[in-house]
Amino acid sequence: MSIKDLQNKKIAVIGLGVEGMSTVGYLVKQGIIPTVLDETLTEDNEAIKSLKAAGIGYIVGRDSIASLQNDKYDIVFRSPGISPLRKELVDAKEKGALITSHTQLFFDLCPCPIIGVTGTKGKGTTATLIYEMLKQQEFDAYLGGNIGLPPLEFLDNLSAQSKVVLELSSFQLQDLQKSPHIAVVLMITSEHLDYHKDISEYVDAKRNILRFQTSKDFAIINRDYPASLESDILTEGKVFYVSRERETENACFALGGKIIVRRNGQNEEIIDTSDIALLGKHNFENACSAVLAAKLAGVSTKYIVSVLKTFTGLEHRLQFVREVNGVKYYDDSFSTTPETAIAAIEAFTQSEILILGGSSKKADFTELGKVIRLAKNIKAIIGIGVEWDEIKYQISNIKSQILFIEGAENMYQVVQAASKIAQAGDVVLLSPACASFGMFKNYKDRGEQFIREVNSL
Repeated sequence: MSIKDLQNKKIAVIGLGVEGMSTVGYLVKQGIIPTVLDETLTEDNEAIKSLKAAGIGYIVGRDSIASLQNDKYDIVFRSPGISPLRKELVDAKEKGALITSHTQLFFDLCPCPIIGVTGTKGKGTTATLIYEMLKQQEFDAYLGGNIGLPPLEFLDNLSAQSKVVLELSSFQLQDLQKSPHIAVVLMITSEHLDYHKDISEYVDAKRNILRFQTSKDFAIINRDYPASLESDILTEGKVFYVSRERETENACFALGGKIIVRRNGQNEEIIDTSDIALLGKHNFENACSAVLAAKLAGVSTKYIVSVLKTFTGLEHRLQFVREVNGVKYYDDSFSTTPETAIAAIEAFTQSEILILGGSSKKADFTELGKVIRLAKNIKAIIGIGVEWDEIKYQISNIKSQILFIEGAENMYQVVQAASKIAQAGDVVLLSPACASFGMFKNYKDRGEQFIREVNSL
């Protein structure tokens, strides 16, 4: 799609979040005035007031998207939170509308190579690692998608020599019709089953990052997870693998305390795993993926190593908050799945006090329960939210002396409860394994409240 294809068309933008606002702004800069539909906003919202001031039409409220049935649009830009499988969008498509997205428009217009990163977890960390490595090499690099800016914000800055790194969620990939030049597929497990109808649809959405590649492109695939590994048949690009469990050809893997790249039977030792600044063995996978992507993009090993030695991670991802009376507090609020909680728990050998639970994403806590049952260093668990009962059920046959603390109604009570039983040498870990809604606005709010309460001790 070109800008010319958008001119003189009746266009709707659904959802006025960060990406939706960016889409509207970009279209208006091109002289294209869309209509905005948002079912969550009201007339007195500041974003709506700004639309009104700019003379941009809008429909808000519960029935706004239903208005697609009455008003025939040529093109509909959906925001990531709006599924392309919603009946209103399916009906509009059947009537001839093109259903597209901010991400698709960027792919259509971008003049330079795109490195795309997807996976259930690790996307933001890996995308940022790649971006930092590109910047170390002094490439004209940009970071966008789920992290950084909506990519249309920097489209006008790009040249053929630029390099773009995008973190891509299943929501953004679900109806994407192009794939990046370098596609990175991290761990894929169950996630967002409150949005996708089943795991098959979720995995299928992720695989669009590979589906449209050509023989000139590259795919980097984590072979330690079946859903990721089995995706390699979908790409026509040159495939490289990542593992922290085994060595393999044309790959980057963790072996014998080192990160190693193997190409055409030749090994290159990149860095000792003990020198990687990111905590947790799960981050070896992210580091290996970033190493391969950066190398394929032309980054020298010395710059790759420099970033791996200094990058300590993103906020709310195993973020060290503070040490109080010999107790270390870590914020892993971004952990919204059992798998990420397991990774966080296994990152420490010290005695741990865990904070687990939250709202439902229809996750399976069986393995998390098993890990907790087998762990020797879990001292206590503070259970919160509606999913705590299910997590507790999965660890119910535990025979150790783990203390369960229940009934906390806010983060102040959670942190106070942890601090009262913590002793010097312990780790207090917020890694909930669940979504945050209910007690908190989102994972950021949950993490920020945790940090604030820890800093108040």
